[in-house]
Amino acid sequence: MRAIKGRRICIICEGYEEVDYITALIGKAIFSNKYEFITVNAKSINTIVSRYQDKYQSNSYDLVLIFCDTDKSPSEKYYELKQKINDFHDVEIADSIVIFGNPCTMQIILSHFSNIKLTSQSKSINAQYIKQHIGIENYSASKEQRNELFSKIKRENYELMKKNISKLATDDSITSSTNFLQFLDKFESDDDNWIDEINNRL
Repeated sequence: MRAIKGRRICIICEGYEEVDYITALIGKAIFSNKYEFITVNAKSINTIVSRYQDKYQSNSYDLVLIFCDTDKSPSEKYYELKQKINDFHDVEIADSIVIFGNPCTMQIILSHFSNIKLTSQSKSINAQYIKQHIGIENYSASKEQRNELFSKIKRENYELMKKNISKLATDDSITSSTNFLQFLDKFESDDDNWIDEINNRL
């Protein structure tokens, strides 16, 4: 794929929380200036693959990534998504382009504030942890609540999040896991060879 301005990385996000979270991180100027990030809201895990295929085939980006939940076990839709990505490229590549949070993205977000391991993707269950660690009452991911939540993402707690998720498993079959740290390390680095390494496999 051809770079237009810097190295353009498109991130297909499962929903509003993922888009808002990535946008919040981008706004903190913690990633290398080598990259220009573009987020796309798929609004559902069911439409991620079609959005991915469209953006990949547009030839407008140096790399297209996916950011989504694994959802509750057995995570059928998540594993189906990975298989469809592998089938699309005819190579086992999904683990290199899918950023996941198990059981949900909130596992990563809450790690900015506490060393915590979520076991459920349920917003009603996780609302108690959001209230405890962030102070937002009855969190349901409304626009106003998301605005409040992501206004609390700071450069100062970014490092705490990295420290906390470094303690989590990176195997997507394990509850309370994520591979986000390996992508953050790449996003922070001026060495962009990792993009070419992925594309050379596609």
